[in-house]
Amino acid sequence: MFELSFIWAGIIAFAVLTYVILDGFDLGVGILFPLADGEREKAMMMNSVAPIWDGNETWLVMGGGGLFAVFPLAYSVVMPALYMPIILMLLALIFRGVAFEYRWRTKRWKPIWDIAFFGGSIVAAFMQGIALGTLVQGIEVADRAYAGGWWDWLSLFSILTGFAVVVGYALLGATWIILKTEGSLQRQMQNLAWWLGVGTLCFIGIVSIMTPFQDPEYFSRWLNLPGSIFSVLMPAAVLAAAWALFTGLNAGKDGQPFLAAISIFVLCFIGIGISFYPNIVPPSLTIAEAAAPDKSLRFALVGTVVLVPMILAYTAYAYWVFRGKIDPAEGYH
Repeated sequence: MFELSFIWAGIIAFAVLTYVILDGFDLGVGILFPLADGEREKAMMMNSVAPIWDGNETWLVMGGGGLFAVFPLAYSVVMPALYMPIILMLLALIFRGVAFEYRWRTKRWKPIWDIAFFGGSIVAAFMQGIALGTLVQGIEVADRAYAGGWWDWLSLFSILTGFAVVVGYALLGATWIILKTEGSLQRQMQNLAWWLGVGTLCFIGIVSIMTPFQDPEYFSRWLNLPGSIFSVLMPAAVLAAAWALFTGLNAGKDGQPFLAAISIFVLCFIGIGISFYPNIVPPSLTIAEAAAPDKSLRFALVGTVVLVPMILAYTAYAYWVFRGKIDPAEGYH
């Protein structure tokens, strides 16, 4: 039971991280959408993600569905605590998805769908940050059920993490556009990515300083051995990724800034995992306590062993087919 539950925790964490990376730059493109100069640049930005955006969100479905299937207690606690931000996020993703198709089929209402694309992107990103902040600050549990209030998800810390995710996703989006475009749009994003990188690092620093004070266990884990080792290693790794980001931008490289931005997100995700472990819902619900019965974990694992490689293969194939720069004269639609 112990081993299976932790294997499944790793699978859920992998699905969530993959979603954050893939849909992060996707949402980031939408956040930066109003900065495009004219219809030509807007079309280039949307076409850079149009072939892959729906596949990116497959990982969100897998993460949420997997949590429901193999950690039902965690799901039953997290959902009531995050009903409002999750509902707003899903509505934003719906409006954003519809905008992908509808803005190409109308001229009169195109500005409305542009707003839906931008608004859906920024609201979805902000709500994901709110949800993250709520989890980090802790969810009150009593008698194996959510015991907090309706507005516990709304706090100074969760709002801060909401803005942090928006800026971080915008950085991913800017570096993705650098990778996929040329000319004036690429140059604009190179300049913008520099400032977004600074903003992302500032938010990481502020959130990292505040996190140990959200729960005494965080404080003890990060400032006492062996956790204090990570308190040195993780900031050093983030600074190395930041160095790669800024040197890549200054040198005018296409791929290095995007890979460096992804590395920053991966390192932050690892840091959150270090703070949470062995809890799945901080501060008191552990991975082992929240897991489904052993037979259910085994049954679900059989299907996952087949499904995850298929999704990975499909994702890799999609990115391979649509690799390279966007041709302004051609479109996905």
